[in-house]
Amino acid sequence: MAKKKKDITASLRTLDDKTHILGAGEVVSQPITDTLEYNFMPYAMSVIMSRAIPEIDGFKPSHRKILYMMYKMGLLTGARAKSAKIVGQVMQLNPHGDAAIYDTMVRLSKGYEALLHPYVDSKGNFGKAFSRDMMWAASRYTEAKLEKICAELFSDIDKDTVDMVDNFDNTMKEPALLPVTFPSILVNANTGIAAGMASSICSFNLEEVCKTTIELLKNPKHDVADTLLAPDFAGGGLLVYNRSAIEEIYRTGRGGFKVRARYNYDKSNNCIEITEIPPTATSEAIIDKIIEKVKLGSIKEISDIRDETDLNGLKITIDIKKGTDPDKLMKKLYASTPLQDTFSCNFNVLIKGNPRVLGVKELLNEWIDFRSDCVRRRTAFDLKRAKDRLHLLRGLEKILLDIDKAIRIIRNTDEESEVVPNLMIGFKIDKIQAEYVAEIKLRHLNREYILKRLQDIEKLEAAIKDLEDILANPKRIKQIIIFELKEVIKKYAKPRKTEIIYSTDIEEAAPEEEIPDYPVHLFFTKDGYFKKITPLSLRMSSTHKLKEGDEIVQTFETSNARELLFFTNKQQVYKTTASFFEDSKASVLGDYVAAKLEMDEGEAPVYMAVTADYKGYMLFFFENGKVAKVDMNAYQTVTKRKKLIKAYSDKAQLSALMHIEEDKELVIVSSAGRHLLINTAVILPKTTKDTIGVGVMTLKKGQRLLYARDYREGEFAKPYRYKAKNLPAAGALLSAEDEGEQISLFGNE
Repeated sequence: MAKKKKDITASLRTLDDKTHILGAGEVVSQPITDTLEYNFMPYAMSVIMSRAIPEIDGFKPSHRKILYMMYKMGLLTGARAKSAKIVGQVMQLNPHGDAAIYDTMVRLSKGYEALLHPYVDSKGNFGKAFSRDMMWAASRYTEAKLEKICAELFSDIDKDTVDMVDNFDNTMKEPALLPVTFPSILVNANTGIAAGMASSICSFNLEEVCKTTIELLKNPKHDVADTLLAPDFAGGGLLVYNRSAIEEIYRTGRGGFKVRARYNYDKSNNCIEITEIPPTATSEAIIDKIIEKVKLGSIKEISDIRDETDLNGLKITIDIKKGTDPDKLMKKLYASTPLQDTFSCNFNVLIKGNPRVLGVKELLNEWIDFRSDCVRRRTAFDLKRAKDRLHLLRGLEKILLDIDKAIRIIRNTDEESEVVPNLMIGFKIDKIQAEYVAEIKLRHLNREYILKRLQDIEKLEAAIKDLEDILANPKRIKQIIIFELKEVIKKYAKPRKTEIIYSTDIEEAAPEEEIPDYPVHLFFTKDGYFKKITPLSLRMSSTHKLKEGDEIVQTFETSNARELLFFTNKQQVYKTTASFFEDSKASVLGDYVAAKLEMDEGEAPVYMAVTADYKGYMLFFFENGKVAKVDMNAYQTVTKRKKLIKAYSDKAQLSALMHIEEDKELVIVSSAGRHLLINTAVILPKTTKDTIGVGVMTLKKGQRLLYARDYREGEFAKPYRYKAKNLPAAGALLSAEDEGEQISLFGNE
């Protein structure tokens, strides 16, 4: 028994040795170049070629598979089918999950409202493109079929107009491209992100695209901007037209343009109703941004905002305060919210397997080449079929000479397999013609039937001549494409949805936010509390409430519109305005600045600078005796950033900091009791915020710069004792008379 078990173990070990895969389960080093070449590149190519970038027919593979399978299901003319059934059928072509297929189908649908000319006629809840949170129903609840315009996608697809390729498991054939009769690549918006590249194609009005293509077919030098006015979106909106920007997109395939929301003012309810928004925005994002602006106090004219979208379409209602100018408010909202957004174009399209960024004219010329090839292949298919038919009728024509002979040959033939050879010999026709004659039913072997068939010979000969002329004459192919485009315009043209407004007719930049400006007193405490109090409130009560051990370290008489810079212990500065803080009273603690400005954990403000125009300098005094003088302009930014890092150097411990509007005399004191009197003009200013400064005070080991303060005129009996000809300097100890003066001075404070 033990021996048997041992033999089995040995066999298993042998089997394992035979089936062992070299390197399996082992960690091996691999050059990064090999990783990129063998691991990443195949994935990147797959994403680019088979997923994210549209082709010249205007579709990505996922779109094409869904539409083709719906066409094969008879959903172009038949009744709607359950979406779940469609998804199940599409999985024969698309080896992805049902959720991904259904999501893609939703985005092609009429109900989703993302396309100017949707391809899927939907019934049920298919969500909305303009909503982030309005999700579509599950596939078991919705129904769909193809829209009528899909007839233009599959026109003559059974006539070898495009290549048919195997699906993923070689069980079915599917088209490599769809033989679209109009430039769908520009008619419906298409975006995709691949590996290392992306595509973003805006939609254009179908009639304008077709007319532009017709003009290009007639005149290759045609300026597309003359007939293709501007992009057009399913969601409407107002396109801010800039001719040079549009022409740049048309020329290079790259660029951007602004689209803003459409609104109307309801005077009776004193509210603004937004009914169309940019294609890159959602109603929820717009509402969230406006609420954020209201909470920050930058927009004070709005009393309420709500989403009133219903079955009639999108509607965002903004209630405004009495006396507010709605047009002026909308200019501010356009400037600071997604109610105006930029659509960035990147016309990246797969052309014969190569991703290329093309301008509109180049793209239309590529489509013309593609469509010309489709027409040529269709013509060649029809020509072959006509010639084959004519060949059969020529054989039938010979039978007409002696029908009785044909019947006699068939009757006198002993074996069935000899019928065709005997007919070939008897009438001098080929095998194909003989097969055709042999298959004619007995009831059709009469002169009337054969004469009717032979009447088609003249028509076929004329048709063959015409088809051969089309193949030989490129102008005929262009005429056919032009005719088809005109038919598309006649059947499917719609008025523009996106209105064009000219940038010269509108104010691009909204006016500066109006901040109420009035006198205020600002107080900043050692523990980081801030109060903004009006003079009237301060006169009524001037006794400050403070935390135990806290004290007021800075006081300013200024205005509500001044900018405030709070420097922190983490070498950062937080920028805001006095208006950001609510008016307070002396009897309250005030705002805790670190919490109000959302500072980092463990971060606390140590100094507050007040400025209106960023004039003057910031002085930073370090314990090592160095002083940094930074121009205030270094803290002024074009964008309204709230936080700036590296506000001052972290190379040495900070002893004091000070904002001065012009150079002045200061007293610097060391831990040894030495005083140095300097004028700040001798310190050169820097534009680099985190400069380490220059040496001003020389210190012995164990000593440090303690603090700095303004020099008070007359506080020193002999000021020259504390001045130095050259810096850095050690300063001087207080004389006996100055010590008494210091005591007197501090005692009077």
